[in-house]
Amino acid sequence: MSVEIPRSGTRGSKMPRAAIAVMGLMPGLYRLLGGRAMGPTLILTTIGAKTGQKRDAQLTAFPEGDGWLVVASKGGDATHPAWFVNMARHPDQVWVQAGNRKVRVKPETLIGALRTNAWKRIVSEFANYGAYEQKTDREIPVIRLTPVE
Repeated sequence: MSVEIPRSGTRGSKMPRAAIAVMGLMPGLYRLLGGRAMGPTLILTTIGAKTGQKRDAQLTAFPEGDGWLVVASKGGDATHPAWFVNMARHPDQVWVQAGNRKVRVKPETLIGALRTNAWKRIVSEFANYGAYEQKTDREIPVIRLTPVE
């Protein structure tokens, strides 16, 4: 399996610019604190689909085995987050920093029953994701990140 991009939606909520600006600062703060006091999160590093440069995003992480699940919600926007598009374009160049652990990962978009079961777990742990789902008509991707090293 690989990273598959479902169709974008026709409706959704836009993230406020202030929230986007704050989110841009989070990877640096995460690294400064070594991942402590930031909740169940990780830093995902991808290669920009257009720029070819490394891009970081701090994401809520759901541990699964020796890897993680992450959600491409973009707050319920009609479009997918840039990190997800980057990951689909360059699936062999994806890294995670979880606390002080840094590892290359293999991303996989969950589909069917795997996605349904993961989504139930995610919404039970973080109800906001259920609210995001109500804001958009696109299926919000759930991605499994499995360490390859």
